[in-house]
Amino acid sequence: MAGSRRRQWRAAVTCVLAGSLVALTGACGVVTTKEDRRAAEQLADEHFPGQIKAIGARTLFPGAGGSEVTFAVADDRDAVVRLRINADKGTCDSKECAGVLKEAVARGRADAAAFRTLRDAFDACGYQVIALGPTGTPPYVVAELTNATVQRVLADIGGCVQRWVTASGADSPLAKAKASYVNVVSPAVAGKRDRGKDSWPTMMRLTRSDLLASLTEHAYHSASYDIGAGQVDTAGSARVVRPFKERQAFGKTVQDAVREELRATYPNVVMSGYQWVWRLEPGRVDRQTGYLLFCPEPSERGSCVNSDDAVLVTTDERGNPVGRIRLVRDVRDGTGSLRLPPY
Repeated sequence: MAGSRRRQWRAAVTCVLAGSLVALTGACGVVTTKEDRRAAEQLADEHFPGQIKAIGARTLFPGAGGSEVTFAVADDRDAVVRLRINADKGTCDSKECAGVLKEAVARGRADAAAFRTLRDAFDACGYQVIALGPTGTPPYVVAELTNATVQRVLADIGGCVQRWVTASGADSPLAKAKASYVNVVSPAVAGKRDRGKDSWPTMMRLTRSDLLASLTEHAYHSASYDIGAGQVDTAGSARVVRPFKERQAFGKTVQDAVREELRATYPNVVMSGYQWVWRLEPGRVDRQTGYLLFCPEPSERGSCVNSDDAVLVTTDERGNPVGRIRLVRDVRDGTGSLRLPPY
């Protein structure tokens, strides 16, 4: 930064340390998102002239101080660069700004290239990526899962994942991972999603919190695929991810039903609040299986703590058990960690 900019930043620090309330509302001229953006633009002009352009900023105050300034990249419409800058301190992520900006530009370009590998793999097998998790994964795709389609769709998406792994290269983190995940939303939900502006960089548009919120405020499916030596188990498995209230209602229904059944053997049974991951039964979207923990007798406080007993139960979509429950004993190892058998 130029000397005048440093002097302005030092003046801002003095103003803030003086305890001025107007400083917090921007009267000192630099403790604002506007001034953070201006400082970031000066950095960009100095170190990446004509290559990146500021397109937005959001305040990080008071949690971290400063702002996150977002840049588009002139020669890559997919890439977005995010710089956390604190103009009143003259730092970016508490470090010297030029180096942080250089790393942010390189990361933005690399993330965009990785996205194109992902997008092309899924496009090639007929599934459009409509959103990405905040870190660029997992991808969100659109499909209607029914009892008639679920096995085929999961296998198709598994083929997409294999293309993605292969295209990423044998030395990529993805190829060396043990598993990969793809979120599947229904066409009805996808059609109402917050799409954002087409002019925004792709990696900005597809990772926005409001887009993800518009998709996850409804139940969706998360498909999981095991990976070994770069080869994907394309059959996959899936689970339902529910909004909070639906998840609470499902849990209460299944716990109440299992408790009543266990009381025939354990009159004082107490259910643990813990619930294991529920997975769809193969070829079904209306049947799912998971573990519940329980204690045959309550603790001194009347609760169930560190249970060593579990039941494996299959339910319908609302959490009503279907068929018999299965007791599983000794589910903790010597350290107290859970070791629930696979199912």
